[in-house]
Amino acid sequence: MALTIGLVTDLHFGSATGAFFEGRLRKLSHEAPALTRAVVRAMNETHRPDLLVNLGDDIEDEGRDVDLARYAECQAILRTADAELVNVAGNHDLITLNRDDLARLWQREGQPLYYALDRSGFHLVVLHTIERKDVEVRITHAQLEWLAHDLAATSLPVVVLMHHPASEQDLASSFWFHRAPHLALVQERAELRAILEASGKVRVVFNGHVHRNHLDVIRGIPYVTIQSLIENLDDDAPGRPAAAYAVAHLDEGRTLVRVHGNNPAEYQLEV
Repeated sequence: MALTIGLVTDLHFGSATGAFFEGRLRKLSHEAPALTRAVVRAMNETHRPDLLVNLGDDIEDEGRDVDLARYAECQAILRTADAELVNVAGNHDLITLNRDDLARLWQREGQPLYYALDRSGFHLVVLHTIERKDVEVRITHAQLEWLAHDLAATSLPVVVLMHHPASEQDLASSFWFHRAPHLALVQERAELRAILEASGKVRVVFNGHVHRNHLDVIRGIPYVTIQSLIENLDDDAPGRPAAAYAVAHLDEGRTLVRVHGNNPAEYQLEV
């Protein structure tokens, strides 16, 4: 039983000028295509994972036509990976686009944006957290009920993949969310964690969204936040991208997560 997962998140394909926040260049969106190609090259030539997981926010929400084109471009680059692609929906992906758009671009037309699959002795669960822009982040009770039944039905160790965090991480030092933690953390996170804990099967939970590396362990379950591919590590222009992606190796006794790029991190999690 062994599984290697490549992960990349918050790719934010966007305009040629990048994306500004509070007057400063924060997302190097114009570098996203080249950075994504570099991630795929590293996956194919060096890491050779079983799966490549895209944790969401492939685009900036600039308008339906341009968002469709940029999302399709991102997916096309990711699909040049030798590994099977597993997609997660991010909040920016569903502002001008809709669920049917994403399902079609994921090659899962007519299916929900939450689902599960078994690979190499592990059960992977993809969740769909839903953000109302500038209001809240939720997960539906129907999806939580589905999750409880799905976990009860598997005998395999579980890996959970989602865009928004389900942990209680302190966001006081977060550039993006120190004033708005309600736009980072899932409102039903305690209920969600209770389902994960009750199953006794969850090995690790991965998420993006917060644009930093972070680890929480709550009641024995590690919650790993992965840094954004295009986050500017400098205070302003011209900028230095995080160029972040992660590789996780899971076996019977250990989960080893290494974040590569300009903002590296490493977590060794014993079972």
